Amino acid sequence: MSLSLDQDRPVPSSKAGDQPSGEVSLRHVSKVFPGRTGWLDKMTGRSSKDFLAIDDINIDIEHNTFVSIIGPSGCGKSTLLNIIAGLSYASSGSVTMDGQPIEGPGPDRGMVFQNYALMPWMTVVDNILFAVQTVFPKMPLAQQELIVQEHIQLVGLEGAERKHPHELSGGMRQRVGIARALAIDPQILLMDEPFGALDALTRGFLQEEIERIWERKRKTAIMITHSIDEALLLSDKIILMTRGPAARIDEVLEVPFERPRSRDSVEAHPAYRELKHEMEQHLYRETRAVEASRLG
Repeated sequence: MSLSLDQDRPVPSSKAGDQPSGEVSLRHVSKVFPGRTGWLDKMTGRSSKDFLAIDDINIDIEHNTFVSIIGPSGCGKSTLLNIIAGLSYASSGSVTMDGQPIEGPGPDRGMVFQNYALMPWMTVVDNILFAVQTVFPKMPLAQQELIVQEHIQLVGLEGAERKHPHELSGGMRQRVGIARALAIDPQILLMDEPFGALDALTRGFLQEEIERIWERKRKTAIMITHSIDEALLLSDKIILMTRGPAARIDEVLEVPFERPRSRDSVEAHPAYRELKHEMEQHLYRETRAVEASRLG
């Protein structure tokens, strides 16, 4: 089913007369989590120190670009994504989208979570429809339902429309999450390890589905992942984070693979082995440093 509904959807503008594009800019962004004093701290006379999670992050993400963020555990990847999503705030620095400050969550950013975050009492249709009605409350119901059906078809969930989350496999639940995020027509798609909870076979299949969907929708996409192969398959750019605390951007890799992509075409590219080796060395070096610091 093909729909042309964009003219009926309210679209936030970045500047007068400008169309939003989904460009993100971070300048000197740092995030400090304040220390807490609990009952044990009071008994021992000690208190937790402030924790600097990320420090002096500077990056520009162009519109219609697929960017992956990769780094060792605890390097602030989710913190960074949550700041872009508006679910958290930078302690210092500026975060803008299309030149305007990000001051909270909004329908211009769709989020896909690792744990699906579906409402268990709602069916597949209702989970997606709830998001559409929240963002487009004045849109006629028939039009809302067309959007829902389009996105159910987009992620291949025909036949499962009336099922509840507990009746679905993990892969199908994540498809609902992807459909829900895309159905509100965001400028940016944010994904926090969207395939981390899935088995290897399902994960590989959904990676290829995301590549297909992204080719069709062409949104700005920012994804956190621990998988080198996943990042290489999907990304235009890969942000390599240093270990935390005070994690920084170590390097931004440009991925030269042509689109549309397949796993075979990516692995056959002359640059594949070099990029993969560079990422492996980075993760090994940073992870080893983390373990060394823990051992004292």
